[in-house]
Amino acid sequence: MDSLVNIAVFGVVGAVMMAALVGLLLVVRRRGTGPLPSALLGAACVALLLAVPALAAAGLWGARPGAGIGQAFLVASAAVVVVYAAGVALLPLVARQAAAARGQAAPRLAGLGLRLVAGAALGGLAVCALLGAAGTGIAAALT
Repeated sequence: MDSLVNIAVFGVVGAVMMAALVGLLLVVRRRGTGPLPSALLGAACVALLLAVPALAAAGLWGARPGAGIGQAFLVASAAVVVVYAAGVALLPLVARQAAAARGQAAPRLAGLGLRLVAGAALGGLAVCALLGAAGTGIAAALT
C-alpha cells in the first residue's frame, strides 16, 4: 500500500508542479522577455523530473526500510509516468501557443495533428524508466 500512496502523492504533486511550470513558461514566452527566463524554467522542469522519482524512492525507503532497489525503481518510474501524462495532456495548449507565436490562427484540437502513436508512447516510457533509474540512484546515494 505504501508504494501506491507514494506513486499517487509524488505523481500528482509533480504533475501539478509541471503544469504550473508549463503555464509560467507559456506566459514568459508570450511576453517575449528573453531566453534566460525560458532557460531557467526549462532547468526547473528537468530538476522536477529528477526530484519526483528521487523523493518517491526515498519516501518508499522511509516507510519500508526493507524495500529493495527494484521496488524503489518501479515506484519512482510510476511517479514519473504520472508527471509525463500531465505533460502530454498539456501538449495541445503548448502547440496552440506556438502557432499563435508564429502568427498563425489557433488550430483546433483535431487539426493539430498531435496523436499518441506507439513509438512515441514507448519512447516516453523509456525516458520515464531512465528518469526513474536516475531518481532511484539519487535517492540511494542520499539515504
